[in-house]
Amino acid sequence: MEYSEILIIGWNLNAMMFVINLLIAINIIRTNEIDKFQKESEILKELSIEMEKYYPNKQYETLISYIVPFTAFYRILFKLVEMQMFFSKNKGTRIYDFIVYKYQADINKAKNS
Repeated sequence: MEYSEILIIGWNLNAMMFVINLLIAINIIRTNEIDKFQKESEILKELSIEMEKYYPNKQYETLISYIVPFTAFYRILFKLVEMQMFFSKNKGTRIYDFIVYKYQADINKAKNS
C-alpha cells in the first residue's frame, strides 16, 4: 500500500466521521421541541464563550483535525466511546447533558491548571 492510498483512506474516515456528526446533529434538532432547543442552545452558547477564554484556538484545532488523515476519525471515535460510557452510567440522560458535562469539565480543568 502506498502513502497516497493511506492518506486517502484517512481522509475518507475523517469524512465518514463528519457525516456521522452531521447526522447526530440533525437527529437532535429534529427530535427536540423548538422552545426547549432554543433554551438549551443559549446555555451551550454561554458555555462555549466561556470555553473560548481558556481554549481560544479550539476551532482551528477541530478544522486541522479534519485535514490531517485519521485524526478526526480517532478523535470522534473516542468521543463516541466516551458518550456511550456517560450514557451507561447516567441513565435517562441526553446528548445535551453530555455536552454540558464536557464543557464544564474542560472549563474546570483549565481553571485548575
